[in-house]
Amino acid sequence: MKIALIGATGYVGANVLKEALKHGHTVVAIARNTDKVEDNDGVTKVAIDIADETKLVEALAGSDIVVSAFNAGWTNPDLYNDFIKGSETIQTAAKQAGVSRLLVVGGAGSLFIDGKQLVDSPQFPAEWKTGATAARDYLTELRKEEELDWTFLSPAIDLHPGERTGQYRIGTESPVFDDAGKCSISVEDLAVAIVDEAENKQFAKKRFTVGY
Repeated sequence: MKIALIGATGYVGANVLKEALKHGHTVVAIARNTDKVEDNDGVTKVAIDIADETKLVEALAGSDIVVSAFNAGWTNPDLYNDFIKGSETIQTAAKQAGVSRLLVVGGAGSLFIDGKQLVDSPQFPAEWKTGATAARDYLTELRKEEELDWTFLSPAIDLHPGERTGQYRIGTESPVFDDAGKCSISVEDLAVAIVDEAENKQFAKKRFTVGY
């Protein structure tokens, strides 16, 4: 496959890039600055600001799927609005580029426990609340999308650097907990789940989540 990867130098995106290449796919690695992307015959580097919709459409054209690991920046004072606006631009650009599939990596905050979303609980960390609320609200908007085969992936509550085991369990609207009551996954195995979904298309027009 030819995968257009937005946020290719980020925490999630860099691991998705490695995993996609491991599977033999070619990747259009899109980021504001692509200096961190290692040279590889399977990678085309595209350094753009995603706010430039015209250039983004050009970069996405010809891809089989757009994988968005877009992050507006956790310290961004206008994080909420910039995340929504950037995500909408990516969604529109994918359609204009003629790419039928969009896989968005969101957050765990929109997952439900006992009928309530995590981001609305008093225990939710204040420092993550703005970004999590933006991702939750964008998912609500994305569910109205009819033209694209979109997928929204919510990582486990605890997303951490670790090892690639290639193993994970899948959920849909609620967190995946292990026998010890933990909801976690390594960013390396999250990347495995992302590339698996790109290949297998199990969750068209749906949200899913993963954990150990």
